[in-house]
Amino acid sequence: MGTSDVNVSSSSSLVKDFLHKCGGVAVIDGGFATELERHGADLNDPLWSAKCLLTDPHLVRAVHLDYLEAGADIILSSSYQATIQGFKAKGYSIEESESLLKRSVEIACEARDVYYNRCRESSADQRTDGKVLKQRPILVAASVGSYGAYLADGSEYSGEYGDAVDLNFLKDFHRRRVQLLADSGADLIAFETVPNKLEAQAFVELLKEEDIKTPAWLSFNSKDGVNVVSGDSLSECAAIGESCEKVLAVGINCTPPRFILDLILSIKQVTTKPILIYPNSGESYDGIRKEWVSNTGVTDEDFVPYVNKWCEAGASLVGGCCRTTPNTIRAIHKSLSGKRTV
Repeated sequence: MGTSDVNVSSSSSLVKDFLHKCGGVAVIDGGFATELERHGADLNDPLWSAKCLLTDPHLVRAVHLDYLEAGADIILSSSYQATIQGFKAKGYSIEESESLLKRSVEIACEARDVYYNRCRESSADQRTDGKVLKQRPILVAASVGSYGAYLADGSEYSGEYGDAVDLNFLKDFHRRRVQLLADSGADLIAFETVPNKLEAQAFVELLKEEDIKTPAWLSFNSKDGVNVVSGDSLSECAAIGESCEKVLAVGINCTPPRFILDLILSIKQVTTKPILIYPNSGESYDGIRKEWVSNTGVTDEDFVPYVNKWCEAGASLVGGCCRTTPNTIRAIHKSLSGKRTV
């Protein structure tokens, strides 16, 4: 079941029609890299989770399935840190690099197909071992990380790219990748963890210049609950998404839960589009040791009350980012089930 099954009249109404079919609110999946590691993957590599497209595609499919069976309505491809430039640096040809990008979406679509088969094999609305097995519209989003994600130096969390990186540089960096993912079979493109206004502008200009038919969402990150991580105004960044008809939703990801409510209220002032929210667990990351600091985040039990407040404030697509798990998404799904209109 892809875009056609959501019965949208056009790509411009995809998210709104999808939300209507979901009962007003949809659940996005959660953290990917942590789950790959839980399944046994070694991600100590500049490609990060994209490495598994090369080494362990079956694990990528397994994580997608975990999230679908936890109740996710939207799954994101494992292409966040997958770039043609990154694959070439590992010795792959342009053709191989482009094939791997497309493969990330194909694996997500395969997982959706497997999930639907499992739903058909079970009785209606049956839950087995806590699994949600329910035939429903599911979207596959092609993940596009920022230029900083490719650098793998933490600049996606600062937005500081240096004076040499201008608008044209960023458009040229992302252009072929966006073209490929737009034609990969994904229902939409997820521009994620966008750290500054410049890159947001680059993304929306690419959508127009390349006449991309696949709709997109634009999601920023913040470390102070006021601005995006570069210090640029969140309102100005969100307004860029509002101004582009190809951008169907605007929001925040990879940001501590305690900041989200104020950020939603800020975004609401400049957009009429659906607001999406998928924060991290709130845990602290030790950049020197390159590991998460335990016991610094929000538990799944504490995450859910936040979700209810976010939806009341105006969020209509909710999930998780780094360090959230299928258990987090299952808790969100369960919490929102009673609030949906279908």
